[in-house]
Amino acid sequence: MTELKNETEMRELAGKRALVTGGSRGIGAAIVRRLLDAGAEVLTTARSKASTVPEGAAFVEADVRTRAGAEALAAAARETLGGVDILVDNAGGALPFPSAGAIPDEEWQDQLDLNFLASVRLDSLLTPGMRERRSGAVVHVSSAAVPTSAPPFLHYTAAKAALENYSRGLALELASFGVRVNAVSPGRTATPGGEATREQWARLSEGPGQDNTAPPLGRDGRPEDIAEAVLFLVSDRASWLTGRNLAVDGGEFPAA
Repeated sequence: MTELKNETEMRELAGKRALVTGGSRGIGAAIVRRLLDAGAEVLTTARSKASTVPEGAAFVEADVRTRAGAEALAAAARETLGGVDILVDNAGGALPFPSAGAIPDEEWQDQLDLNFLASVRLDSLLTPGMRERRSGAVVHVSSAAVPTSAPPFLHYTAAKAALENYSRGLALELASFGVRVNAVSPGRTATPGGEATREQWARLSEGPGQDNTAPPLGRDGRPEDIAEAVLFLVSDRASWLTGRNLAVDGGEFPAA
C-alpha cells in the first residue's frame, strides 16, 4: 500500500503542462526537475541555454524582460505544450548597490522588468487559457527578504514587493474561474548565483557584507526546498489555497 501511494504521489502532475521561467540553473532548475518527477510535461526558458537545463525538459531561449520576449515565449509554450496548466514565474535576480541613490534609473527599470513586469506580461498572455479551461495554477517566486528592504537590494525587494501585491490581486480576480495564484518566497539558498551575489555584496561593503549566521533551522536552504514548496502549491493538495505567500527561509526573516 505504501509503495502504491508513493507512486501515485510521484505522478500527481501527470497530464499537466508546465512553463517555468529561469529554469536553467539554481532554484529554477530544481523546480523543473521536481515537476518532471511528478509527471508534468515541462518547458523552461532563459536568456541563453546552459548545460544545466534538466534532462527531459523542453527549452526555448527568451528574454522575459520585454513584451516581445514574453509574447514569443507564450507562443512557444502553446506550440510546444498545446497550452499551459501550470505557470511558475521564477526568473529574477539583482546586483547589489551600496545605497538607493547609487542605483541608476536604468537599473530600476531593469529590476521592474525582470522581477515584476515579466510576470505580469506572461500571466496576461497565459492565464486567459486557464480561465477558459476553468483550471490552472500560477506561482510567483518572490523573496523572503521583502519585509526587510535591505539597502544593497532595495531595487530588488521593491520590485518583489510589487509582485507580491499584484499576486494577491490576481488571485482574487481569477479565483472564480478555478485558477489559483500563490507566491513562494525563498530565503538564503545555496546556489552559484546566490554565492556570486553575496561575494559582490562583500566587496561593496569591504567586509563580510552579510550576516553569515545560519537561519534558525541551522542551514542555508537548498534549491530542492523551494522546489518542493512550488510542487505543493501547484498540486491538488493545495486546491484550497490561493492568494498566499509561502516563505521558505528556515525562519531567517520575520513574517510580513
